[in-house]
Amino acid sequence: MNRLKYIDEFRDPQIAHHLLAEIKAISHKPIRLMEVCGTHTMAIGRYGLRSLLPAHIQLISGPGCPVCVTSTQEIDMMIKLASQDVIVTTFGDLMRVPGSYTSLQQERAKGADVRIVYSPFDALNIASKNPTRPVVFLGVGFETTAPGIAATIAEAKRQDIKNFFVFSAHKLIPPAMEALVSSPDLKIDGFICPGHVSTIIGLEPYRKLAEVYKVPCVITGFEPVDILQGILMLVKQLKNEEPKAEIQYTRVVKPEGNPKAMELMFSVFSPCEATWRGIGAIPESGLTLKDDYAAYDARLHFDMEVGKVKEPPGCRCGDVLKGLIIPPECPLFGKVCLPTHPVGPCMVSSEGSCAAYYKYRDWEEKHG
Repeated sequence: MNRLKYIDEFRDPQIAHHLLAEIKAISHKPIRLMEVCGTHTMAIGRYGLRSLLPAHIQLISGPGCPVCVTSTQEIDMMIKLASQDVIVTTFGDLMRVPGSYTSLQQERAKGADVRIVYSPFDALNIASKNPTRPVVFLGVGFETTAPGIAATIAEAKRQDIKNFFVFSAHKLIPPAMEALVSSPDLKIDGFICPGHVSTIIGLEPYRKLAEVYKVPCVITGFEPVDILQGILMLVKQLKNEEPKAEIQYTRVVKPEGNPKAMELMFSVFSPCEATWRGIGAIPESGLTLKDDYAAYDARLHFDMEVGKVKEPPGCRCGDVLKGLIIPPECPLFGKVCLPTHPVGPCMVSSEGSCAAYYKYRDWEEKHG
């Protein structure tokens, strides 16, 4: 009961209206605020926050969905793995993401051994029970999931399980944010920083964005009062012309993050260049296995050569991920591209911007 009361405080309509009134009182110039977390995108749609804010405050979605930012080439490589005598294990949201010509779900329907797991340790357990078959876990995610996958790899080494491998397609959020603010094509006045990722990395990685690029950053929770308070903090920074990195989500995120999780992650992985859908190659924005763990690197042990990458014609998922357009501005949105027949990953994932806009479009159309 106390927990429910605690949650209700962050959904309290009176508090939300008070925050909205304060935002409207001090903000008068057009501003663009980007959230870089798919859970924020869904929450903003669910609670109809865009329509409640002043028209001059625009909320835009960034590359906050790990499945969405995984490049088509990486998806093709995963599908190539499934065509070999390999047990491919993955989280469920990857199954329907289209590659150049097919998807993991389609390949499983044709007989490929692709299994959905809820944890990388489930994949390790499958490997221990099938010692004569290679088992590959598809590692897709941000800093939130990478420590758990690192722990699984370390455990595989401890148990000397030789048929377990990881295909690392992990991405690191701060380098992508820096790439966006460095782009001459995009104007971002402030970042609603991801709550989950920040529980791991803390506040420090955002300081450069505020101090060097003069873009305010606020780590924000996921309830409507959280998000509105985070927006108010950003608006105040912009009004006072004092960009800095702050934490709204103080009940969960500590300035130092989770040092043990970071230490574990970087004991197994090293930063490397990674290709992000829509953005391109970003230095130090991915994770590759260190030499001590090379025996578990799927990229080194399997045929990963794929043909020419074919992007879905007309799909503007990449522009959505950069914040250049909002999903309804894609010509395929809600017409050819639907949750039941997704053309691009932004409509597939439960954290995708297109999926969020489509799911909550009726509310926004009626009140927008």
